[in-house]
Amino acid sequence: MEKDFESEFVFISSRSSGAGGQHVNKVNTKIELRFNINNSNLLNTEEKLLIYKKLSNRISKDGILQIISQESRSQIRNKKKCIDKFYEIIEQALIIPKKRKKLRPSKKWHRKRLKNKMFNSEKKENRKKLIDY
Repeated sequence: MEKDFESEFVFISSRSSGAGGQHVNKVNTKIELRFNINNSNLLNTEEKLLIYKKLSNRISKDGILQIISQESRSQIRNKKKCIDKFYEIIEQALIIPKKRKKLRPSKKWHRKRLKNKMFNSEKKENRKKLIDY
């Protein structure tokens, strides 16, 4: 990604949950990255709409994209993971999917399919036991 959003990031640190003993209880290692999409100067309106459309489940009502990392015991590593995750998510959201071209099956494909069905039908018919009356 060519844009540098880091000037628009807001970081909040807090205590991580889960195992870790006394270390967890005294150190704020959980990092929360907040990015306000509405107030971003680096995104144009088309990009903002695309992000809203694709990341609607990750964006709050206030237009804030929130990413949390608490995997590491280091605040710096968690901050780096949040930033990496942010760029990955934004990059994926800004990809415009190609439009699907509708294709009609060819006559040759249709004939081949029917021939294959007939062959399989005969094969299964031959497996049946013959009953004499």
